[in-house]
Order: sequence, then C-alpha cells, then structure tokens
Amino acid sequence: MSVGTLYGLGVGPGDPELVTLKAARILGRVDVILAASSTKNDYSLSLDIVRPHLRPGAEVIRLGFPMTRDQGILDAAWEENAARAADVLKSGRDAAFITLGDPLLYSTFGYLLPRLRSILPQAPVSIVPGITSFQAAAAAAGEVLAESGENLLILSGVADEARNRELLGLADRAVILKAYRNFPAIREMLRREGREGGTIFATRLGIEGERVVRELEDAPDAPHYLSLCLVGRRNGSGG
Repeated sequence: MSVGTLYGLGVGPGDPELVTLKAARILGRVDVILAASSTKNDYSLSLDIVRPHLRPGAEVIRLGFPMTRDQGILDAAWEENAARAADVLKSGRDAAFITLGDPLLYSTFGYLLPRLRSILPQAPVSIVPGITSFQAAAAAAGEVLAESGENLLILSGVADEARNRELLGLADRAVILKAYRNFPAIREMLRREGREGGTIFATRLGIEGERVVRELEDAPDAPHYLSLCLVGRRNGSGG
C-alpha cells in the first residue's frame, strides 16, 4: 500500500491572500487538513486563513497542542498528534499540516515532524515556506528590516530576559516574536538598552484588530498572543 505525502504549509500571518500560490494549490487538492489548535478549544486561526483555498469535501482533523510547560504533557500530545497524522498517511491519503507564518520557525510543525519521521520514516514530506509575521509587520509599517552589512536577530519574548539583553547588544536590527506574555518587561528592557526609540509594536497582522504602534507607551500592557516588536537601531531610529 502506498503512503500519502505530508505537506507542511506555512499559511502566513493572517490574511488569506498572503498564502503562497504553491500552498493554495496544495490546499485545493489534498484529502485531509491537519489543523493545530489549543486543547482548551477547537478554534484554529490557521484553518480560518485557508478556508477559501480548501477543496469541497476535504476532511479537517484538529490536533490539540496544550499550552503548558509540563514536558511530560507536551511529549504525550506531540506523540499522539504524530500518530494521528501517520494513520492518515498510512491510508494512502495526502495531508496538509497548516501552521501560521512559516512551518520551520516557532511552529507546532517542528514538534510533529521528527516524531512522524520516527513512526513512519518512509512517508514523503514536502515543506512549503510561508510569509512570517515580522515580514508582514515590516510591510505594514513600511519599515526596512535590514540593509547593507546590517544583521537581523530574531528573539523570543518568552526567553530569559538576561539572555535576550545580551544578544540584543550584538544586533543592528532585531525582531522580538512572542511579545505577548512579558510585554511590560520587554518594553522596560528596550528602554534600558536604549532601543525603545524607533521600535514598532504590531499585533493581529492581517486579521480583524490589526494595530501597528510606533510609540511603545501606546502599546497595551497585556497584548494579544499574535504580537511582536520590530526593534529600532541603536541610535534610536527605525528604517
């Protein structure tokens, strides 16, 4: 029996028109859509994004990913989700795992892929890159991310603050993703490091409630999960 192909599709930051042509073509023909969602509910933003591109009758399977730092719970969920994906592929059907942004950058796909390869190593896997949230933020703000000999650093807002501060000192430009959980501390860190000026806060890009804020004082203390910062240059300027 032939094994189906798993497609890891980045579906962009939120706007269905930012799904790539290749991803849209695959979405229009695969048998099964694998959509990650929180175990607390069945909602999947990535599924909302791709709905205009799905073929009629495509089966949607929601895979629960718990929002916890308990490694035992996480491992069990990842193993279960990989097993469900493997069952689909064993039936000979192709499946698309859809993920916000890019499938290989802070994505649930990155947790599923090695486990699937362990369970079903013969399964073909094809990965389609997607537009990231920080690319969409830069476009919305008209902000140059980096040019000439500049470097661009990607930081996680949920990482250790001391480590982020150390790395920020090496960066010409930086992006702070996952800026939702510790935003007041992130804002204060940027002030202390002299990087508040020129920093742009962006949230809910491409969906209802999108905001692009050029003064960090105007950004909410408890922002939405889909929030990030484009960090200004050391001289306090933007692009």
